[in-house]
Amino acid sequence: MSRLHADALATLRGWAPPTNDQALLRDRYVGLLEARADAMTRDCLPDHLTASTLVLDEDRRRVLLTHHAKARRWFQFGGHPEAEDTTLAGAALREAVEESGLQPSDLSLDPVPVELDAHAVPFCAPGTAVHHFDVMFVATARAGARHAVSEESLDVAWWPIDDLPNPDLASRIAPALARLGHSPSS
Repeated sequence: MSRLHADALATLRGWAPPTNDQALLRDRYVGLLEARADAMTRDCLPDHLTASTLVLDEDRRRVLLTHHAKARRWFQFGGHPEAEDTTLAGAALREAVEESGLQPSDLSLDPVPVELDAHAVPFCAPGTAVHHFDVMFVATARAGARHAVSEESLDVAWWPIDDLPNPDLASRIAPALARLGHSPSS
């Protein structure tokens, strides 16, 4: 078992899900990790774990999103863990840095997962029904941090949390704000 695999298993086993639905997802993720040594890799089909980061500004009024080149939709930053990743939170932070153009010192990542989301990804392995078992973290960007568009993105931009380009993202904001001890109306 790799350090990343062991960390993901420990992180998810120790995570206190906020809802029954999240507890059921956590159990699915843990089951996959217990059954498959390759669960943290793209080779694990049809399901494998990914890591993502929802980046908020210091005032918790805006979220930095990527217009994903393959999906052609706005999302939080995230993707597949790499061989050099040793922790799930570290993989999420690396993805946020790579895709946002921010520096690691620009971000303060909370190492406790915020939300789990299992979703189909038709472009991950064409011809195969692939599901990403995503573990989302939240980070705060320091004021004045400069973002940039990566090769994986069509654009990277700040969006007001009450005017998101992808309505599906609204349900992800509340758990992130709650994790940071902030309500959407504050």
